[in-house]
Amino acid sequence: MSSLVPTQEHATQEHTPSDVIAVHDFAEWKRIVSNSFVPLEVTSDDAEAFRGRMKSRAVGEILITEITASSHQVHRTPSLIAQNDKKYIKMSLQMSGTGLLMQDGRQAVLGPGDIAIYDTSRPYTLEFHGDFRSLVVMFPHSHVDLPADALARLTATRIVGDEGIARLVGPFLVHLARNMDRLVGHSGIRLVHNAIDLVTTVLYSQLDSTENDASTTHRASLLREVHAYIDTHLSDPELSPRDIAAATYISTRHLHGIFKEQGVTVSAWIRSRRLEHCRRDLTDPLLDSKPVSAIAARWGFTDASHFSRLFRATFGEAPTRFRTDSRRALTSEIVAS
Repeated sequence: MSSLVPTQEHATQEHTPSDVIAVHDFAEWKRIVSNSFVPLEVTSDDAEAFRGRMKSRAVGEILITEITASSHQVHRTPSLIAQNDKKYIKMSLQMSGTGLLMQDGRQAVLGPGDIAIYDTSRPYTLEFHGDFRSLVVMFPHSHVDLPADALARLTATRIVGDEGIARLVGPFLVHLARNMDRLVGHSGIRLVHNAIDLVTTVLYSQLDSTENDASTTHRASLLREVHAYIDTHLSDPELSPRDIAAATYISTRHLHGIFKEQGVTVSAWIRSRRLEHCRRDLTDPLLDSKPVSAIAARWGFTDASHFSRLFRATFGEAPTRFRTDSRRALTSEIVAS
């Protein structure tokens, strides 16, 4: 018989219970971990004495999970990666105890308050020796406006929790975890997206501190300036590489070269950022009264038919259907809670 013990925390009209499970059976824990995140191999040197508790809240495509458990190891292997082609970033905030994260030839020892990220599309290992508590936030790559190579330089890198911007962001994330029952409706969606924006800010700050070569630092700084200019002017349908190059005082050829290094074209980057903003707006209940065409125009898409084709090709369904499905999912969540 399974020893899975579901629990439900006290709920009021302002609070809705998150999914909370407590487990004493290690085999059950292995199943739960893989089902909650991505397929994972979970091992323990003392499975008989294992204890684990998981509290989670899914808000759209973002999953927030607080894990309290005893010693065990988690492995993301190439064969497991092949089972699921979706790419996620996972951010781990160590709340108590210690953890060891290994990915991309690096390893990070995390103590209370420390933050690290890892990529589910590549192998990684997590080891916990002794009781621990951690917060894990999992979200699609598209939610972070950092190039893939920049993210790859940050995986399994310890971000010290009591220094720099992390000192400000860490407590916010902990407070979010302790109040995840409040993450419902449009305010919950906005809070969680704000949390991802704060995580992105921490990652940008970490890039600054890890870039040692002067030319590399300049290139990274220039890329951030270009990205910021693009994001500020996405609503301009006439936004062009010439405008961006002129605003950042570089040649158009240099601009194209910078993006080529990232494996993407300037126009493709602009298009992806516009589509991501449109997708976020389509999940926002506060914008329900705005027609899809108005949301598209807000982010620089002047041809509604062209936008619809792009959106479908990128996200697998038409924007109107996406909005309907998102609203139905949100309504079901509120009713269920």
